[in-house]
Amino acid sequence: MLPTALAATAGHAAAMERGVAITDPEILRRLDNSGLSLGKLLGAEANSSGAALFALPSMAPLQTTTDRDFNGYVLQHRDDLDKLHLFDRDALNAPGTRFDLAGIVNRMDRAYVSPGECGEIRLIYRPIANNDSTSKDTPPSRLPMTLNLVMKAKPASVDVTCSELARRWLALADQPPTADSAAMLAARGGALEWVTREAIDRIEIDVQIARASADVNDFEGRADYLMKVFRYDGTRFEESPLENQIDAARIRADATLAADFRQWLLDPVRIADLDRGTIVLPDRFLASSAINVTPAHDDLNNKARELFTNDDIVTALGRASANAPLQNLLSPAGFARRLNDMTCSGCHQTRAIGGFHLPGAERLEWAAGAVVAAGSPHFFGDQERRRDVLIAFRDGRPPDFSRGFSARPQARRSTELTGTTYVNGWGALCYAVGANAAPDRSFMSWSCAEGLTCQATGAKDSDAGFCFPKSN
Repeated sequence: MLPTALAATAGHAAAMERGVAITDPEILRRLDNSGLSLGKLLGAEANSSGAALFALPSMAPLQTTTDRDFNGYVLQHRDDLDKLHLFDRDALNAPGTRFDLAGIVNRMDRAYVSPGECGEIRLIYRPIANNDSTSKDTPPSRLPMTLNLVMKAKPASVDVTCSELARRWLALADQPPTADSAAMLAARGGALEWVTREAIDRIEIDVQIARASADVNDFEGRADYLMKVFRYDGTRFEESPLENQIDAARIRADATLAADFRQWLLDPVRIADLDRGTIVLPDRFLASSAINVTPAHDDLNNKARELFTNDDIVTALGRASANAPLQNLLSPAGFARRLNDMTCSGCHQTRAIGGFHLPGAERLEWAAGAVVAAGSPHFFGDQERRRDVLIAFRDGRPPDFSRGFSARPQARRSTELTGTTYVNGWGALCYAVGANAAPDRSFMSWSCAEGLTCQATGAKDSDAGFCFPKSN
């Protein structure tokens, strides 16, 4: 039995996800068994093991480059290996390990990146060790990794409008789960009708490459995550740049590239896109892999911020705001936070569950874990915005793709979330103003609900805090 507060939060989260995500374990199990298994979508046997999938010719670049980065990490940390628990690659490649469908997420809110494809649909898989075991001594257990199969919401050969796609997804909110739900979703006229092999765009992986705690369920200790992206060219998955993952070290080492980056990003049009959260950086500035350190506080790991002076930022914000008022970038600190949370690693460091944003709901037959909700506070806090985008598509209106910072949903879109941990309730992220400091304009709305106060995290140079009862 969950504590009352957790049960209420989980129930509220389940209501919010309807129409924008599918996380019900039984529906996902049926979909996994009836056509949406990772094996079948990659052109292999439906019940293929992880080892068999990585042995596919199309997956060769994924296997090679991931092993390269993993081995590089081990070499870099060779003096600390006795303190680290490395990801179990043997378990991943064991015959009994299979990728399980943990969630399906509608990301048509990303249609600003791929308007002709109406955005994306994401199928999120988790590797399950001992998947074929019925022994109580070795029950199935999830490995700390997600594989995200990103699909085009509208494949090139499909004659359908974004409006129709959005209508099908939003209709899910009016359809309570039944034994026939999985078949209806994948059938003609269903929300998942066009989630086929033809729609594959790329694979994204996030793997807990190492952790410093001896307790597998300890989410407080440090853990490092390797993140990579592989685009599908119709034959193979090729290593690709991570979206907006700025390669600060490479840019800093090249004066010409650094000047190009500053000129490109500080243009008023790009600053406006950065403010809205819809900017897409050119590949020449990006990295092809990232190590995500969790837990992280504020932008302490944001090396890209060091490429700009305060004067650079203030001048650029002033020029951009002369064209139209900025909503989020109201200070150098706001610029730095957005520069961080628009990256793959920065976003995944924000209010995650052990480094993941959709680990999926636990199943009774799996080994007990510490996750009580399918998604993170970051994930659920963004559902209202995503639903607004779908409603605009359905109704034939231009969608508003803007978003707030990853840690706090937009205030104007947070009516459903007010008073919860997602915005300003117990446990929400807030802005702790120092006794002798002036409030930062970018974060002045990051307050707590009545009866709560913002308590600083204690991290060095951090103004971030969490909302707790004043008596605490």
